[in-house]
Amino acid sequence: MHKKQYVIIFICVCLGILLLSRFKQVERKPNNKPKYLVETGRVHGTMYKISYESPTGVSLTASLDSLFHAFDLSLSTFNDSSIISRINRNDTTVVVDDFFSSVFFTGMEVSKNTGGAFDMTVAPLVNAWGFGFKKKENVTPKLIDSLLMHVGYEKVKLEQGRVIKSDPAVMLDAAAIAKGYSCDVVARYLEKQGVKNYMVDIGGEVVVRGMNPQGKLWSIGIEKPVDDSTMLHQELQSVIYLNGWAVATSGNYRQFYHQGGKKYSHTINPHTGYPVNHNLLSATVVAPDCKTADAYATAFMVLGMEESLILVNCIPNMEGYFIYENEAGEMAVQYTEGFERYFHNGEEPVE
Repeated sequence: MHKKQYVIIFICVCLGILLLSRFKQVERKPNNKPKYLVETGRVHGTMYKISYESPTGVSLTASLDSLFHAFDLSLSTFNDSSIISRINRNDTTVVVDDFFSSVFFTGMEVSKNTGGAFDMTVAPLVNAWGFGFKKKENVTPKLIDSLLMHVGYEKVKLEQGRVIKSDPAVMLDAAAIAKGYSCDVVARYLEKQGVKNYMVDIGGEVVVRGMNPQGKLWSIGIEKPVDDSTMLHQELQSVIYLNGWAVATSGNYRQFYHQGGKKYSHTINPHTGYPVNHNLLSATVVAPDCKTADAYATAFMVLGMEESLILVNCIPNMEGYFIYENEAGEMAVQYTEGFERYFHNGEEPVE
C-alpha cells in the first residue's frame, strides 16, 4: 500500500471519529425548551381547560386534582362534608380555611359596594327556584316573603375563623364567586411552579398571563347570549386579548328553565326574591382577579345595564362589556371606554 493511500485512510478515520463525536454530543444534548401542556376535566359541575408552558415538561394533573379536591371540601354546597355545608347546618365546631375566608371577605366587599345586589345569603331563594343545592319548591309569594326574612349579607360575619349568624336560618351559597376564585387559585399555583405563560378557563371564567403557544396574546371569546342550556350552539359576539388579567361573564342564557310559558333565569334578585327580568342579557367584567370579576358580573346582572355602567366606571382597574336588548328588541352592545384596548391584538402585551 502506498504512502498516499495510508494518508487518505488516516484522514478518513479521523473524520469519522470527529463526526461520531459530534453526533453523540448532539444526541446527549438535552432539550430544555419548555412545552405547552393542556389539562382538561370537570370540576364545580362544569368543564375546565388549563393551558400552560411547563418549565419541566411534567404534567401537573395530579397536583391540580388535589387542589380542586381541597377547594371542593371548602366551598361546594353539593358536598355535605364541606365547610360551607357544615356552616349551613349550623355546625358550631367549624373553623374556616383560607379558601373560604378569601371568598367570604371579597363577597362581603362586593355586597356592600353593590348595595346587596351580590349576596351569598341568597341561597334559600336560589334553592326555592330550583337553581341551588336543594330541590325546587312550589314557589308562591308567601314562600318568597318568608325566605326573604333570612336573606341579607348583614346577617352574617366572620370572626377569628368562625362564621357568626344573627339568624340561624341564614344559608350561604358561594356559586357566584367560587368558580372565579378557583381560577385564581390555579393561576397562583402555576406561578409557584415557575409557569409564566398560561390560560386557566373554568366554566368560562378565565385568568391569563404571558403568551400563548404562538407567542401572541391569549384570546378570549365573549359569547353571544343565545338561549341554549345544552351549550351545543355557541356563537361569539366579540373576541378580546389579555395578559395578566381575569375575565368573567354572567348571563341568563345558559341556566334557565321554562314553566307555564314563562322563562325563569338563575340570577335571583336578593331584594325581591324573584329571578331578574330586564333587558340586560349578559355582563362581562375584566379585573385583576377572577373572584372579583365573577362577583361583580353577577351583581351587574341584578342591577341592570344603566346602574352597572355607573358603578363599573367608579371601580379602579375594572372594565365592563354589556350585551342587552334595545327598545327595538334587537341585541346591542355597550362597554366602558377602557374596554376598547382589549379588542386589539398587538405585538406588545396589553397591560
